[in-house]
Amino acid sequence: MDRLFKKLTFTRGPEMKNRFMLAPLTNTQSHEDGTMSDDEYRCLVKRAEGGFGLTMTCAAHVQANGQGFPGQLGIFDDKHLPGLTKLATGIKNNDSIAIVQLHHAGMRSPNELIGETSVCPSDNEEFDARAMSLKEVDELINEFIEAAVRAEKAGFDGVELHGAHGYILGQFLSSEINLREDSYGGSFANRSKPINKIIEGIRTRCHPEFVIGLRLSPERFGMQLGEIIKYSQQLMSEDNIDFLDISLWDVFKEPVEKAYQGRSLISYFTELDRGNVRLGVAGKIRTGDDALKTLEENVDWIMLGRAAILHHDFPNQLNTDKNFKPTSLPVSREYLAKEGLGPAFIDYMGAWRNFVAT
Repeated sequence: MDRLFKKLTFTRGPEMKNRFMLAPLTNTQSHEDGTMSDDEYRCLVKRAEGGFGLTMTCAAHVQANGQGFPGQLGIFDDKHLPGLTKLATGIKNNDSIAIVQLHHAGMRSPNELIGETSVCPSDNEEFDARAMSLKEVDELINEFIEAAVRAEKAGFDGVELHGAHGYILGQFLSSEINLREDSYGGSFANRSKPINKIIEGIRTRCHPEFVIGLRLSPERFGMQLGEIIKYSQQLMSEDNIDFLDISLWDVFKEPVEKAYQGRSLISYFTELDRGNVRLGVAGKIRTGDDALKTLEENVDWIMLGRAAILHHDFPNQLNTDKNFKPTSLPVSREYLAKEGLGPAFIDYMGAWRNFVAT
């Protein structure tokens, strides 16, 4: 277990005191205008206090029309700066790296929530979304960059771009969803241009020590595993990002695509020449043994989601007791409140099967 508590350095930014990152947890507890609520502040800072080496916000939308769920944290306007600044300070005061995840839901922005038709790389009948104009794509890229500048101004150590789970950056990557015929469609080189331009823009606009991470899905949402493997290697070779966050859903699963089966999905990424880029994964890591087993797959860090909801101090608990066993489900609303979840977050978790006791 000691391996989980070794420090980790990055090319840029501060070192991480252990190998635990807090996953960007959808929690629905910000204010309607995207400003930080006291509940969200307490929830995140409590996890920094609990020993996470890096504490990441929930997905924070970079444009008002990119909101993906009610009560989502915003970073598209300077009105969000006071709350973001308070949060960055609270996280860093607990010796945890402070990261904002930058997000736009694209076609997955509910029309009734944003009050207009959602946008997508191409017209999408399933989600009742319209294709973005070339000007709108360029504006989207710029708004991601501006959000990173805003995060730096608030005092965060860096940002993670949400290119996973079928949100807008992933929609551009997908040959099934992105049917554009201009410079942002067609070849994978074109489909990855928005992410690449955002990374380049942040590197230009932000401090040289500003941390950039990227989350990718290797499967589902129209992703092709071969493309994501090659893109991951490209990003590592270019050395413009500091960490790559691969969301696997289950860190020990085999690929869905038959051509890649016969070995673990994670192995296709751990065998890459990562250079200076740190590689981490998320997906059903729920116990100390899971965390150690995952680290032994040759990743640099692991990310906890559900386990961090159940135990705000999972890293500290495991560091104190190597035999620490997480609580079993379901748990009471009172239990989750003690773990720092506000009422809205608890209601959200109530929709998860067998999570909250009724």
